[in-house]
Amino acid sequence: MSQQPLDPTRRFSNRVADYVRYRPSYPDEIVTTLQQEAGLHPGAVVADIGSGTGISSELFLRHGLEVYAVEPNPEMRAAAEDWLGSETGFHSVAGTAECSTLPDSWVDLVSAGQAFHWFDCQAARRELARVLRTAESYVALFWNSRRTDASPFLAAYEELLLEFSTDYREVTQRNIGGDQLRAFFGGDYRSRVCQTEQEFDFEGLTGRLLSSSYAPAAGDRNHEPMLTRLREIFDRHQQGGRVGFLYDTELHYGQIV
Repeated sequence: MSQQPLDPTRRFSNRVADYVRYRPSYPDEIVTTLQQEAGLHPGAVVADIGSGTGISSELFLRHGLEVYAVEPNPEMRAAAEDWLGSETGFHSVAGTAECSTLPDSWVDLVSAGQAFHWFDCQAARRELARVLRTAESYVALFWNSRRTDASPFLAAYEELLLEFSTDYREVTQRNIGGDQLRAFFGGDYRSRVCQTEQEFDFEGLTGRLLSSSYAPAAGDRNHEPMLTRLREIFDRHQQGGRVGFLYDTELHYGQIV
């Protein structure tokens, strides 16, 4: 079986089109929580680390914030530039969580959407503390966690991933726990959970699956058997030609101590 590239900055290079079309966005509650509890003010400058195709950056832009979208993968960065390049306040930056290339004391908030599980925790901690404007500035880590047992369809989809994926168990953000978050922040942090959802026909469901770096791509011996199983799962559970993904959107925010 062919293997996924080990370098996390290259994992999504052949997934960009599906990522753009089929990945979920983030609820506005993330921004309102940060406004109410983390001092996020109108016109604030945000460093969106691991910004990918711009889904998390767009969340902040639509609330009138200035965003430096820091992304190492050139294909994903180009997709964000195509989508958001004409937006006032959008800046595309080639960089990583461990080497953002941003100046010292530059931003009011560091955000990372669906990206923290790729970070070198301690190296990122030092780098992000460097670019924050003050010691009182916040870091916000958030991601959409699929609710794996919320429906028979979602349970079957989880079983498919466990059977066919290359390293799903190793790279899922569900591996992130309180000890890792406390080590990153250097102490206490706050958390909120809200919900979001998506609906897909079979084409959309296929694209959502293939947007994941751990799903076997075309040419892998498991690719076609995986899609055959996906079709069986869809046919068994669809209602009106559609199936639903339910997510818990986790937000963890605090100051780096």
